[in-house]
Amino acid sequence: MTTSPIERAADSFAAELSRRRVERGMTKKQLAARMGFDPSYVSHVEGRRHRPTEDFARRAEAVLGASGAIWQRFQEYDELRQARTTAVAHRDPPVPEQWMPPGTGLIVEQETATLAFHDDAYRCVIRRALYNAGTEPVTRYLVRIAVDRYPNDPARSNRHHRENPLTFAELDLQAFCDDQGTREPMEWRKKHDRDAFKEVWLLFENGDGRFPLYPGERVTTEYSYRVSQDKWGQWFQRAVRLPTRRLALRLDLPLEFDPQVWGVEISLSAEEGPLRTPLVRHDDDGRALFEWSTDEPPLNARYRLEWRYRAQPAPPAPAPAEPPTRASDRMRAAGIVQLGADLLRQPARQFDLPRDEVNARDVVARLRAALERLDELHPFNKGVGLAAPQLGLPWAAALVRPPDREAEPVVLLNPRVVDAALETDEQYEGCLSLFDLRGLVSRPLRLDVEHARWDGARVITSFELAMARLVAHEVDHLEGRLYVDRMDPDVPLVPIEEYRDTGNPWRY
Repeated sequence: MTTSPIERAADSFAAELSRRRVERGMTKKQLAARMGFDPSYVSHVEGRRHRPTEDFARRAEAVLGASGAIWQRFQEYDELRQARTTAVAHRDPPVPEQWMPPGTGLIVEQETATLAFHDDAYRCVIRRALYNAGTEPVTRYLVRIAVDRYPNDPARSNRHHRENPLTFAELDLQAFCDDQGTREPMEWRKKHDRDAFKEVWLLFENGDGRFPLYPGERVTTEYSYRVSQDKWGQWFQRAVRLPTRRLALRLDLPLEFDPQVWGVEISLSAEEGPLRTPLVRHDDDGRALFEWSTDEPPLNARYRLEWRYRAQPAPPAPAPAEPPTRASDRMRAAGIVQLGADLLRQPARQFDLPRDEVNARDVVARLRAALERLDELHPFNKGVGLAAPQLGLPWAAALVRPPDREAEPVVLLNPRVVDAALETDEQYEGCLSLFDLRGLVSRPLRLDVEHARWDGARVITSFELAMARLVAHEVDHLEGRLYVDRMDPDVPLVPIEEYRDTGNPWRY
């Protein structure tokens, strides 16, 4: 399958970024933290799933000190991208006053974010006046919802949200688009669904039709959601992810609680510090209203309001205790097919590549999304694998992530074992499809696996130690076999409550 000059230039950028990062001895997570990006974004750029942006390239060049090499690779890519954009444009697009990520095209001319506390819950309303300054119609844009009950105690907060996850049902997310006096409901589609974090595509469409935002047009959108007091925490933050002309924050709190509010801002060029201008407060009809705004905030800046109630309200009554949820129930709720399903005992269907490439990429994308959800449920310090039949998909595809959580998962399409070492060892294994138990399984210390690339070419990859065990486990899944079939019949399964090495890597 041939690639375009733009794709080759983007690949060259990703290769240079990866080489320089490794030379500096930095993990993707460390690089992302220094650059101010989410670790997954760095992984996506290096993995060629996201194209580079100017902002990303400038920061990578500055952090890695690449003597201009990373920036040069970006310029080579950007020149090709600009040439293609010029060739297809029928008119000169409006030029924004600040840089926009390629392919976005959106400018937020005004954002007003309001958070109000009523009846033991917070209601957030985000209203945005949008302008399409690009060359293509915009049919959707991404919004994020994050909660943090105890922002100064991450371990406690993570534990709290694992036990009390935020759900879309309780959010009651609603979105509308105001266009020339018409208020149209907007449909939305989930992108990420984690215990304390959601990402949603707001769509310029509904059951009655579509209303894309064309180049040069303006529209106002509004979305709102509700979060109970026991999940929100006393903070409200907005991050500037699109070029924005004006940003306004508003807090609406009960006057009887005697709220004290302060604000901080964080940017790439400065440490966390107080807001540059003071909050404005006025009291009205039993409510304390706080307002703050800024013009032309820089991209990726974050503005955070925090507060405390000096007349602390009584805490909500604790919910009645519920029986502990079994590990397998949590996996079932995350979409993992459990022991007893016929599909787990059937050989998976082989892809016909490259003809089935679109289907194969979709299956792998669904596996990646499922792994992200699972990371919120369990610390997979031994590594983790997931086969398509475990998601109810009958295809011969699996993802295997090494014990190094920063490493990219290995994609296995139509795999088969072609050689294995005679040397074996025994380790306890778990399986997402019977997660209440652990079993002692003998596996070879090295495994050679032939598998397919997207274009149908076959390659052989050798895996050793922990990766050999993980890969063997997933290949078994694709052949309709579970690890219990590999166990000595005289060796009993161990309940997870009695298993002593939960969270510990295998020892070799």
